[in-house]
Amino acid sequence: MKNIVLYIVTVFIWGSTWFAIEFQLGEVAVEVSLFYRFGLAALIMWGYCLWKNIPLKFSLKNHGYIVLLGLGNFSANYAILYYAQNYLNSAMTSIAFSTLLLMNIVNTRIFFGKPIALRIYLGALLGLVGIVTLFWDELGVINFSNGTLWGLALALMGALVASFGNMVSVRNSNSDLNILAVNAWGMSYGTVLLMIYAFLNGSEFNFSFETSYVISLLYLALFGSVIAFATYFSLLKNMGAEKASYLIILFPIVAVILSSLFEGFKFTNNIILGFILVLIGNAIVLTPKEKIKMAYQKIMIVFK
Repeated sequence: MKNIVLYIVTVFIWGSTWFAIEFQLGEVAVEVSLFYRFGLAALIMWGYCLWKNIPLKFSLKNHGYIVLLGLGNFSANYAILYYAQNYLNSAMTSIAFSTLLLMNIVNTRIFFGKPIALRIYLGALLGLVGIVTLFWDELGVINFSNGTLWGLALALMGALVASFGNMVSVRNSNSDLNILAVNAWGMSYGTVLLMIYAFLNGSEFNFSFETSYVISLLYLALFGSVIAFATYFSLLKNMGAEKASYLIILFPIVAVILSSLFEGFKFTNNIILGFILVLIGNAIVLTPKEKIKMAYQKIMIVFK
């Protein structure tokens, strides 16, 4: 039950951040907005850990891994994906980033030697096919110019960087490092890395006082960073990256549902079929092998 709650919370929060991110693009440079986001999130995390007396001391070796976590999940991955969106529409970005699911499955096998059940691959494949189906109409109008291909390469690179960050998180959890304390340090390191990059890039540290910018920044910092990363990393620890990562496929579904509610988005046959494929894939990935076998046997009895 605990994992189900964590799963639902993570999916709905990160699925809704697609809208919040749109209000962050424009007047303020991408890396500067990310600097504000993770800087604020780090302050919240430090405050919470100090309030709850959560130990914040780690060995030098563990700090090295936490720096890698900050690079992979709290800075470089987001910066790369934000830049990718300058060349791609939301459909292509969603599909490209959804490959993080497959990357996590492969990297879990490579880095931890963990055998992956065949149903995990099947569920992941159905999920990716579902995402492509979901955005099929939008894909039909894409002009595959050099800019689009470059954006696609950036999006895939961002997903790969995020996958490496996920593997570091699994390693940290396997070493019994407190997730909240690790996130406090990791977001701090990510903030410093973003600040260094912004300086090297000559970015202006300006700020937008538009209500939409401020509210979206607060939402992304508190919900999209502090809460969602805590729940997601907990799922990585409890379920394994190969299962927990499937929620990445569900983000676009939440975004589409919210769009239909607030922006008059209309459902098509492709979108409905995409939903069905993604949900079936999700069920296959998360349902234990024994229950799948029992369900199969009951179905066979009915058709005999």
